[in-house]
Amino acid sequence: MFAITGITGQVGGSVARHLLDAKQPVRAVVRDGSKADAWAKRGCEIAIADVKDVAALTAAFKGAEAVFVLAPPNFDPSPDYREARAVAMNFRSALEAARPGRVVYLSTVGAQARQDNLLTQHTIAEQILKELSMPVTFLRPAWFIENSSWDVGPAREKGVIASFLQPLDRPVPMVGTDDIGRVAAELLAESADEKWTGHRIVELEGPRRVTPNEIASTFSKLFGKPVKAETVPRDSWEKLFLSQGMKNPNPRIRMLDGFNEGWIDFEKDETDTLKGKLSLEAVLKTLI
Repeated sequence: MFAITGITGQVGGSVARHLLDAKQPVRAVVRDGSKADAWAKRGCEIAIADVKDVAALTAAFKGAEAVFVLAPPNFDPSPDYREARAVAMNFRSALEAARPGRVVYLSTVGAQARQDNLLTQHTIAEQILKELSMPVTFLRPAWFIENSSWDVGPAREKGVIASFLQPLDRPVPMVGTDDIGRVAAELLAESADEKWTGHRIVELEGPRRVTPNEIASTFSKLFGKPVKAETVPRDSWEKLFLSQGMKNPNPRIRMLDGFNEGWIDFEKDETDTLKGKLSLEAVLKTLI
């Protein structure tokens, strides 16, 4: 049995679908039972658990061969990242009590960065989950291509996409979420005799790196009309994010700086990272 958290989201749902397609038993761990029906109909066992409830998480993980751990996203965290720390500690407590055979934690590219930024939440989680006594894989995917979902409307209607990634001709490691789900499912299904006995890091990106200009030109091809990328001026970010309701925009700003300045990157060289199968065009087609 494989216990999957975050199953109602893109990545967790993809992990579950790949396991089910491989005829593997899945336990869907959901916070809201009303969202479990679709997974129950697919044959999943259902467990109701909130990340704040260690006892419920322990019960959800109990008896699992492996557990996929995905922390709820928080794009406006407290300055000290107390929310991420609390969630990671709850996961650690529940996993140690439940004793599954192994764990895959969805982390991120740049989790090793020392500069404070939005992804520091995963840095903290990795540090806490490294204390687990069972085998743990920290899956560090690149920038999600699905972040371009925000660009579909402007590309179609105005022929322009706004880019926080800059300069526009700089290649950025990106990956489709279904590649992440597929790889996570494969990692979960690995057994101890395949030499997964300790803690390890798996870095994942798409078949090749992508520039914002390429995203625009791919939209142009798919829509059959000119689409161009334009940078969002760096000095406008704070005001923009505050106007959108953020209370603490600095971590998000620093994350974008990290991608643009190059200090958010993989630890391994590009030739040594695991490569996904989904192209930029294939993912954008699904978004459209």
